Amino acid sequence: MPLDFEFTDKVRDIVTTITWLDIFDIIVVAAILYKSYQMIQDTRAITLVKGLMVIATLTILCDWLDLHAMNWLLQKASNWLLIALPILFQPELRRALEHIGQGKFIRNSVSLLDKKTADNVVDEIVKTAKKLSQTKTGALMVLEREMKLNDISVTGIHIDGLISSEFLLNVFIVNTPLHDGAAIIRGKRLISAACVLPLTENRELSTELGTRHRAAIGLSEQCDALIVVVSEETGTISVAEGGHLARHFDEKTLAAKIRPAFAAEDNTFLSKILSMWRRGK
Repeated sequence: MPLDFEFTDKVRDIVTTITWLDIFDIIVVAAILYKSYQMIQDTRAITLVKGLMVIATLTILCDWLDLHAMNWLLQKASNWLLIALPILFQPELRRALEHIGQGKFIRNSVSLLDKKTADNVVDEIVKTAKKLSQTKTGALMVLEREMKLNDISVTGIHIDGLISSEFLLNVFIVNTPLHDGAAIIRGKRLISAACVLPLTENRELSTELGTRHRAAIGLSEQCDALIVVVSEETGTISVAEGGHLARHFDEKTLAAKIRPAFAAEDNTFLSKILSMWRRGK
């Protein structure tokens, strides 16, 4: 009973002394943890987190049971892990830093277009994908977002022309210099074509996916771009984003998928707070 009263008193003390700043602190920490989980889910890093949780649990248990030898071994293993992790998970750490650098809490709207222009660009890309699908002409169209892809665009042929369906269809004519490789689209302009994309190292992908699809997934693992893929075997339209490939798009679903790359409502955490504050004024 005294133990119960002591626990109740501690809980009451915490509740009575908590401030709005403490609540804000908890919300920020929870948001960071949630965003961190979103970034590492479905990647090798999630396996790492599970392993670290097992080691932490074993360390606490061994310390509680006074298992000195086991505790010493786990502490030494933890020291080695601190050195090995940045090396083993360099790609995941780089992507995490890139996500932070992209400013997901405060959206950069400079790269976005006005609604009319964005709708026109989306229509032209969808029209192009549909015609390429009908003729089973292979294509890769990279829709640049927050992260600039200058390192990718320099691997191809510089163009810098306004987007139109006819223009894009000419780029992907079979047996021409621009057909092989990817076209980089920035806003309403086609920046370059015949660009080389990095292939994914994911060995769990279906064997039916060809080089185009693997290149699209590979680039999407390293940046926030949307990559539209048209299969030359089946004519299927797919979109790669965040290391994942969604397939079997039609005109309507493709337009809905790629529109946020050109004009999107600002749904970041900070913008929502500012919007609520403005409505309350």
